[in-house]
Amino acid sequence: VQLQASGGGLVQSGRSLRLSCAASGSIFSINAMGWYRQAPGKQRELVARITTGGSTNYADSVKGRFIISRDNAKNTVYLQMNHLKPEDTAVYYCAAKTDSRPVYQISNYDYWGQGTLVTVSS
Repeated sequence: VQLQASGGGLVQSGRSLRLSCAASGSIFSINAMGWYRQAPGKQRELVARITTGGSTNYADSVKGRFIISRDNAKNTVYLQMNHLKPEDTAVYYCAAKTDSRPVYQISNYDYWGQGTLVTVSS
């Protein structure tokens, strides 16, 4: 499985961005995908995830502002980020999980994209 993330950039506080993660390779084996982020000096954390069954989960800090979705025809997962805040500044990574291990454990995601930088100015 290969993941290609895109869509990051510099944006003012309160504006929106949409990240994309295109999957290729053995995509039939993917059962969950997620967006994670890592700010300088901080651990990588969950932003949102979506399963093949359509279940979604969000970090409390982004609930009501971010939306994760997928387009199966394009093998792509999106992260629509609205009402961005300076504290959303981070490198955003998409990840995929292919086995039966729990979806909530970051270490269970074996495939990672290259990361895309989101910078929110105040």
